[in-house]
Amino acid sequence: MAIGTQDDSDEMLSEINMIPFIDVMLVLLIIFIITVPVIKHAVNIDLPRASNEKVLDKPENVRLSVDAEGVYYWNELRVEDADFEQRLAQTAAQEPQPELHIRGDKAVRYERVAQAMAAAQRAGVRKIGFITEPATP
Repeated sequence: MAIGTQDDSDEMLSEINMIPFIDVMLVLLIIFIITVPVIKHAVNIDLPRASNEKVLDKPENVRLSVDAEGVYYWNELRVEDADFEQRLAQTAAQEPQPELHIRGDKAVRYERVAQAMAAAQRAGVRKIGFITEPATP
């Protein structure tokens, strides 16, 4: 018996045997492939049937423009400050209420736009939006 010969089978293996791990993973993969389609992700509910008989027509939006001098335009028609609040009250009284879209010139003082918003709030207008142009690169 020689010490340190190449026929020595008592050496320790420093590598991990991956074959059992791969076998377990393949078995788990097959189990998941079979069971996932069987599992339902939705709850069965018998929903009631309804018919939409009347569709509410959306009123035309009101376009309020404020030019560089602070003059108001109601749907492209010039309106004086005295008539402006009356038109806002008429708009607020409509059912369904139209939206107020404000287009302000970039040179106008913010005070005029803020006055228009405050008057719309006092009149009872619930939906106010701002119209802008996208920035060009």
